[in-house]
Amino acid sequence: MIDRHFSNRSSDQKRAIASPADESDHSLDESNLNLDQFTVGDYPNVTNSGKSNFGKVQILSRPYDLLESQIYVDLLPSLGFDLKLKCEGFNFAGSLKMRAAARLISGAEERGEIDKQSVLIESSSGNLGLALAMIAASKGMRFVCVTDPRCNVTTMNLLRALGAEVVVVSELDCNGGFLQTRMDYVRARCAEDRRYVWLNQYANPSNWIAHYESTAPSIAEAFPDLDLLFVGVGTGGTAMGCARYFRDNGDYVRVIAVDAEGSVSFGGTPGRRVIPGIGASIRPGVLDPQIFADVVHVREADSIRWCHDLARLGFLFGGSTGTIVSGAIDWLSVNDPHRRLKAVAIAPDLADRYFDTIFDDGWIAQQFNSDS
Repeated sequence: MIDRHFSNRSSDQKRAIASPADESDHSLDESNLNLDQFTVGDYPNVTNSGKSNFGKVQILSRPYDLLESQIYVDLLPSLGFDLKLKCEGFNFAGSLKMRAAARLISGAEERGEIDKQSVLIESSSGNLGLALAMIAASKGMRFVCVTDPRCNVTTMNLLRALGAEVVVVSELDCNGGFLQTRMDYVRARCAEDRRYVWLNQYANPSNWIAHYESTAPSIAEAFPDLDLLFVGVGTGGTAMGCARYFRDNGDYVRVIAVDAEGSVSFGGTPGRRVIPGIGASIRPGVLDPQIFADVVHVREADSIRWCHDLARLGFLFGGSTGTIVSGAIDWLSVNDPHRRLKAVAIAPDLADRYFDTIFDDGWIAQQFNSDS
């Protein structure tokens, strides 16, 4: 069973993720507290100018209007590496997949492939399906999400709340996953009814174009002296869009792909995987493995450890982020011993949809009871 309290960590890593120091009880005696004696002038860092510094107000009419996030978590103080996490969970769909979903649908509209009578259908382990369901709902369109048992219950409930039809396939494909089964179902449904339109995130160029046009340029602008970018690989859209962008714009940033053990995307041996988001049982059509500077494979047990380690720092991230951080720290530990490289890792989502899985001790014990 997984020992979440830093088993198999080096001493440096354990010190980096130290528990908060004990705090003394400095509570106030409210019975003797006279609030009238305190004024703003007593606090040099408090201003009362009557002006706001809260930034630009955004008024939206469509859920997919909110895409850009310039929020980064600096892991240098905690982990000792100059690694920033680009947080992509602060949109209405709660994940990086809102970018791809918006581009997939707008691309299909521009090509005249869909109209109001179309029924959108897509294979998804969760996040892309949720983003597509949200956009479809805002456009008054029907959407069918074809998923599998690894999709968490929270995401399925949200999909249904948005009006989507949820189909859960249960038959494993030849590599022990569900991807081929899901795609076969989508093809069959489209063959039965011409109203159904498969957006096909696995082969549709709009998937990687979304990140070529937005994600990568925003990172380049924020960090002009960046050395490394760590990106998780599921369908390959984010990784390919970012890798192509930096290749076409000076090739000064090395893009490191992070994959899950058991995934075949980079020619690995197929194996059991239970965390959705990263990895595939069939290599996605948009993926070109040769474009990446390196590839890191991460055990799912380590993905979960890092989710819990980040939680001990006060940051609640989803399973894909645990995988990416684990891969980034492993790579940096070997290749940046002097800790001079500047790196960014893309954090696809937050933890709210994983409380009944990767943050549940019973689920962890059930799924990983043979792990040491």
